[in-house]
Amino acid sequence: MTDARLAPGDLAPDFTLLDQNGDPVTLSELRGSKVVLYFYPEAMTPGCTTEACDFRDNLNSFASAGIRVLGVSKDDVAKLAAFAERDRLTYTLLSDADLAVQQAYGVWGEKSLYGKIVVGSIRSTFVIAEDGRIERAFYNVKATGHVARLRRDLGLDG
Repeated sequence: MTDARLAPGDLAPDFTLLDQNGDPVTLSELRGSKVVLYFYPEAMTPGCTTEACDFRDNLNSFASAGIRVLGVSKDDVAKLAAFAERDRLTYTLLSDADLAVQQAYGVWGEKSLYGKIVVGSIRSTFVIAEDGRIERAFYNVKATGHVARLRRDLGLDG
């Protein structure tokens, strides 16, 4: 668990994680492209499905702006593959089973869930600039409406 939070201007912590197909994805290899990196608690749960499908439904606006979308959770590769297939998710989902990346980004920690304090993944999104630095950091986002806000902030609505 970590209390560290990333802020605009910070270098995005590099990582290599397996995607839903079992292929490694290394963040630093995506330099030169803008990346939306979003963290969600668990595949195939209602809120995470809503958020994932919202990214899917708006993927063209991100892609046409040259922005790559990556979703990260603690789920294993097999569950991510099932999630991607079930909901026709056509972007990259990454498995952070050991929580190292979530800890590096400050998204694994205490949160309120149905009025109780629990430890888990804090739904968060980062916009990483072409040079690998954090451009925007959004912690504790809502599953619903977040993608629309992100699109507005990035000027993708016009």
